[in-house]
Amino acid sequence: MTSPSVGLELGLLRPQGAHDRAAPARESVSTSVSPAPGTMATDSWALAVDEQEAAAESLSNLHLKEEKSKPDANGENTDAMRESAVVKTNANAEKADEEEKEDRAAQSLLNKLIRSNLVDNTNQVEVLQRDPNSPLYSVKSFEELRLKPQLLQGVYAMGFNRPSKIQENALPLMLAEPPQNLIAQSQSGTGKTAAFVLAMLSQVEPANRYPQCLCLSPTYELALQTGKVIEQMGKFYPELKLAYAVRGNKLERGQKISEHIVIGTPGTVLDWCAKLKFIDPKKIKVFVLDEADVMIATQGHQDQSIRIQRMLPRNCQMLLFSATFEDSVWKFAQKVVPDPNIIKLKREEETLDTIKQYYVLCNNRDEKFQALCNLYGAITIAQAMIFCHTRKTASWLAAELSKEGHQVALLSGEMMVEQRAAVIERFREGKEKVLVTTNVCARGIDVEQVSVVINFDLPVDKDGNPDNETYLHRIGRTGRFGKRGLAVNMVDSKHSMNILNRIQEHFNKKIERLDTDDLDEIEKIAN
Repeated sequence: MTSPSVGLELGLLRPQGAHDRAAPARESVSTSVSPAPGTMATDSWALAVDEQEAAAESLSNLHLKEEKSKPDANGENTDAMRESAVVKTNANAEKADEEEKEDRAAQSLLNKLIRSNLVDNTNQVEVLQRDPNSPLYSVKSFEELRLKPQLLQGVYAMGFNRPSKIQENALPLMLAEPPQNLIAQSQSGTGKTAAFVLAMLSQVEPANRYPQCLCLSPTYELALQTGKVIEQMGKFYPELKLAYAVRGNKLERGQKISEHIVIGTPGTVLDWCAKLKFIDPKKIKVFVLDEADVMIATQGHQDQSIRIQRMLPRNCQMLLFSATFEDSVWKFAQKVVPDPNIIKLKREEETLDTIKQYYVLCNNRDEKFQALCNLYGAITIAQAMIFCHTRKTASWLAAELSKEGHQVALLSGEMMVEQRAAVIERFREGKEKVLVTTNVCARGIDVEQVSVVINFDLPVDKDGNPDNETYLHRIGRTGRFGKRGLAVNMVDSKHSMNILNRIQEHFNKKIERLDTDDLDEIEKIAN
């Protein structure tokens, strides 16, 4: 069987084998792995979304079936830990009532799909150097980095005119001679993938026909997204070759890989290095571990990543990226990256100063719905996001709002990531005015026109205590871009009143009562 990797000028051959059903349905060679952010709302997607909305009621009958990957014919346990979620319809829908489980990998992929450009990050970047005495370099242009001309051409072709904040500080460290190790905190949309791809491409010597750079991603889909960036940036460097160490990519035993860069998931990469000997780890010059926080949330990945790292030569450059740095991620990072330089984002203080907050007292779900309709009847709302606690409530609410004639989009966890991206894209374009969502699905969605956020259910953690951070993230969406926002909280029990009081105490901001039966009162809050 031929190696399922091809040159950058061709793109990606679809991996074949045991896990075909989980791979994107593409039969031919193509440079695009999944729909580009700008092309999300194509006709077929739009139709799919329309059907999905029309069937909002029946969505409550969907639930996820966890399907385990099986070891393939090579005996590789490629990524048995990864569970592929298959949407199954089930009449009794016992899962529909459950809270959404946070899937960090899916969230990360969603962020990549919906971001068509870099986020303008206002966070301050803090650089902690391994050697505090060496001068601290940052660059304001890509020319200062003295890149190979074909790479500079690739950078500009991707639409990067000047380095992003994280790139300004990270690139001089990554491209230094001798290369330096780096642990960097970086959110989606900050240009970090392009930064480490540039570091990998800069170190490759095309004349040496063996893997020189190794990049680990938590999932198959995220590995494909990174591959897409390598293909774009290496567009003018056709001699560079790329291979994917992902499930279903089967090679003949005894074969050696001649591609310069290998991207893959930890289970398969470990097999390729240790058991099947497709890769000689001692020849790797750059090792990238992307999305470390997602990685350690997946069973088995942490140990596999550490085992791979231990096979690499001492002088191999180690680069680790993570969106968050809780203690568990930090401990993992320190095991994987010796003597690191560290780049951290100082957290921006989110503020509720520009947001007017209210609560509405109700007795049950139907009264909450009536209050919502009264609100809509009295004030002009450009676009609104409505948060629910469970999929079942979200599906019910979307169906009821549709019956009232509202243009509603629904986001929930049983949808494929690409479908979610299409729904968000349509909402951004204003095709729907109301987005009903469970909490997990809506991380990282910035829509400028959102003027009202409604907590149909207040955010609580798994123990039933107020989730203050989620409350801040949710309602913070409306006071963005320097505009004044409006947040309305639905309270339907003593317990939820207690939650609201504790949220109010935490932020030291009064949440006023609103009577939605009084039209004059509602009109006042809109002014």
